[in-house]
Amino acid sequence: MVVRIWNTAEKLKFGKSFHTDMEVKSQEEVGELVAHLFRYKTGQIISILTGIFGLENLDLAEDVVQETLVKALQQWPFSGVPQNPPGWILQVARNQALDVLRRRALFRDKQAEIVRQVEHQFSPDAGRAPFQDEQLTMMFTCCHPAFPQEMQIVLVLKTLCGFSVPEIARAFLTQETTIAQRLVRAKRKIREDKIHFELPERRELEQRLDAVLQVLYLMFNEGYSASQGNELIRKDVCDEAIRLASLLTEHPAGDMPKTHALLALMLFQASRFATRMDAEGNLLLLADQDRSLWNRELIQSAFAHLDRAGHGATLTVNHLHAGIASCHALATDFESTDWRRILSFYDALLELDPSPVVKLNRAVAVSMVDGPNAGLRELKWIQNDPHMNDYYLYHATLADFHRRLGNIEQAIRHYRRTCPLARTDPERNFVERKLSELENVSTNCK
Repeated sequence: MVVRIWNTAEKLKFGKSFHTDMEVKSQEEVGELVAHLFRYKTGQIISILTGIFGLENLDLAEDVVQETLVKALQQWPFSGVPQNPPGWILQVARNQALDVLRRRALFRDKQAEIVRQVEHQFSPDAGRAPFQDEQLTMMFTCCHPAFPQEMQIVLVLKTLCGFSVPEIARAFLTQETTIAQRLVRAKRKIREDKIHFELPERRELEQRLDAVLQVLYLMFNEGYSASQGNELIRKDVCDEAIRLASLLTEHPAGDMPKTHALLALMLFQASRFATRMDAEGNLLLLADQDRSLWNRELIQSAFAHLDRAGHGATLTVNHLHAGIASCHALATDFESTDWRRILSFYDALLELDPSPVVKLNRAVAVSMVDGPNAGLRELKWIQNDPHMNDYYLYHATLADFHRRLGNIEQAIRHYRRTCPLARTDPERNFVERKLSELENVSTNCK
């Protein structure tokens, strides 16, 4: 049975009781709450609204949700915070969207159907086919074959997952302007081609599965190593990705080896959450983590899904990533890690995904097997790749290899290059500590 690591109380509740028991909070507290809702609930609410009003009204759904959040900022410090804030946001945004559509001539032709959809959506007994979850259903709906797969993924990440353009750009290792242009083209295509979005049939679900799995993979990655801010881990994002992947494995269209491989990878990674930072909020690398605190229940569940992932004949990148994660889970300490086996996984992964990030990670494995000089030789293959120029992990890896070799001045130079590229405060603090330690060593040696 899948280990449920998310808190079901955090899911949206659509009852009618959220106008009662208003709790008065300060302006600052309301601001923090609304920021949390914007970050973690906006995508889910937009997915519900687009399910009701159609994806041709995607811009409208985004606009009314943002306007409703502004209303919450203005009203809640005085009227009090509703008992169910996400439900309040949904209902106010829905009503606002209805008001806009009533003013449009086109609405008269669709009024009966939209009203029926609204009533069905808010009925206590309403079913949510095909996945019993609005978010997952809308992901499949938005992964429309009229778009290239990469554009499908960008559209879902922005609209349903609440990712910003900079976050999506970092996930794809590309420029923000490139992602912004893809979003503009996608929305223009929806309007101009009058693309009709419907819940896909079973056969279509399977055709769209790869795009949805990639969305969930990128979702989890963003939560596991946040791309900005003062937090290294955004657990809510990881939990949501695991929840959706778990639901997918329980559906006939998603109960496939590649889905179980992705879920296994997520669970292996999630098992280490408690040890990735110390009590002071400092980043801890694998070598420094207390493995006795790793979540054994999640690891056990991960191995169960990895076993189910092995029943198929197709090997995917998720299988190989999960295999690498399993090696770390099996090692009782860092010194006993089977780096040769990890390197063999990276060799196979390189054939499926010859990306600079895979080559970078493989270089680390090479350094653990054959030493940091061998790792440096591997990095020469990607030193001229434009994606690596501003990728902080590339420069941090160079710094670490030189540190291990005793090349203190070169390590300092690369850590200085790394520092402004670090994405989160814990990562930046980690690099600064390493830099300070090496600078002290350099001073003492002079």
